[in-house]
Amino acid sequence: MESTKQTPVSKPDPKPARKSAAKLRPVNAVTTTLGVALLLATLFTAWTPNSLFTGNLQEQLRLILTPQAGPNTVITTPLPQLRIGIVAGHNGNDSGAVCMDENNEVTLTEAEVNLNIANLVQKNLVAAGYQVDLLNEFDTRLNGYRAVVLVSIHNDSCEYVNDEATGFKVASSLETHDVNRAQRLTACLVDRYEHTTGLTFHAGSITGDMTQYHAFSEIDPNTITAIIETGFLNLDREILTKETERVAQGVTQGILCFVNNESVPPTPAPTFIP
Repeated sequence: MESTKQTPVSKPDPKPARKSAAKLRPVNAVTTTLGVALLLATLFTAWTPNSLFTGNLQEQLRLILTPQAGPNTVITTPLPQLRIGIVAGHNGNDSGAVCMDENNEVTLTEAEVNLNIANLVQKNLVAAGYQVDLLNEFDTRLNGYRAVVLVSIHNDSCEYVNDEATGFKVASSLETHDVNRAQRLTACLVDRYEHTTGLTFHAGSITGDMTQYHAFSEIDPNTITAIIETGFLNLDREILTKETERVAQGVTQGILCFVNNESVPPTPAPTFIP
């Protein structure tokens, strides 16, 4: 309240200043209340149902109260590596197809060709930044195996069948939860392998052993998988054994086509042999 006594003109009256300060107090209180309300609203917006039960309140507060990066800040946190599985067909179990000379001496086995190709595919994919598991034929890790993709590498017979027994074959799992993606993996492998090696897709000789390959039912059904026979060990032996890096590059490019969601033409429907 103001005094009834007369105040000298030269003496400043402090009361207006006190009134001004008194008026600021309610504004500060409202601002503080609004600030707390906004903070709590932000907290409950940031929380997910899981975080409400994980006791991470302090972490949520730290993240909200920590100054955030400006609009021009470059985030350099690396993305997690994608996991890819490569099965070296027959490795750790048996020899697979056996190639013999006129003296019945073993000159080559499918298992060693498969392993050579698989090793190079693994090397290529690791160099491209992926985490790659090299697996045996009946590897215990296949049980419930989870990855973005799994490809099993095999080869066909050493025996001469006819002049048409040349080329490669690809089949995908019929037990996958995502048939469209499985078909896309097949299309990628067929297209990239054919363009890289020059071998033709031998769709007419895909067998039940391929479409019902044991690993298809062992791995996690969310893992997209396929089996590829990279050639015939008779007529295609030259490229399989002397141009192994080219063969491996074809498989690698097929996998990268799928993982990177690259454009690919559809694959002709194969004719299955019981």
